[in-house]
Amino acid sequence: MMLNNPRLPLVLSIAGTDPSGGAGIQADIKAISATGCYAATVITILVAQNTQGVQAIQEIPLPFIQQQIDSVFSDLKFGAVKLGMLYNKKIILLVANSLKKYHPPFIVLDPVITAQSGDSLLKFDAINTIKKELFPLVTLITPNIPEAEMLLGIKITNQKQMRSATERLAETYNISVLLKGGHLNDPDSPDIFYNYSQKKFFCFNSPRIDTPHTHGTGCTLSSTIASYLAQGYALVEAISKAKTYLYQAINAGKDLNLGKGNGPVNHFYFLKKVQYNAI
Repeated sequence: MMLNNPRLPLVLSIAGTDPSGGAGIQADIKAISATGCYAATVITILVAQNTQGVQAIQEIPLPFIQQQIDSVFSDLKFGAVKLGMLYNKKIILLVANSLKKYHPPFIVLDPVITAQSGDSLLKFDAINTIKKELFPLVTLITPNIPEAEMLLGIKITNQKQMRSATERLAETYNISVLLKGGHLNDPDSPDIFYNYSQKKFFCFNSPRIDTPHTHGTGCTLSSTIASYLAQGYALVEAISKAKTYLYQAINAGKDLNLGKGNGPVNHFYFLKKVQYNAI
């Protein structure tokens, strides 16, 4: 007799790769798995990058991206979708049309425009396509300050301007917005959330951790929010829990020194440390 086992919530990440494992699809898989969901993926673009920067970008044929999407949606029932690096207008349109077809209950969009190193991860002429085609479909967008500046064409240098920019994005595009404040020089790292349906602000402050190892934090946060949404948490609760998880992951990874540049966070910080003997 077969047992009626409980289902594990499923989250789909549609994004680009990071072979160093700190960001992109690889970080998404770790974050989604670490926070209680099963991670599936659709790769939109191949990126040769490491902790020091981006070395090359290789496009994937559009029909194959579509085949990946159709394969997973025809077989798996997703509680949420996370969108990361989409790179150009054609990929954005393909993903948008697929989301209209399959109607996942929650969509979290991390508008990946540049890497932490400053390398471009989105064609400049694709920004308007994201606004027009994806913003009407998604539950939440999670820009950092440089991304919000590019989306709005303004400068953001303090928390007051952050609050204004968050509301402006939300009210302009009829969408909930989490604006991440890690790029400010404040003692704390403030994130401002504007819940569009409630017309209400929420502020999440985390103590700033003195570390350069924050590679992939944006990917990790957005994936974790999607994970908690798939588990049934309300949007503000999902963001709060995701912020707590990310803080712990950054804190646990601050001294890891993986790579020669800005290293990744420790996604599985809660697992027992294993001591390895030198060979």
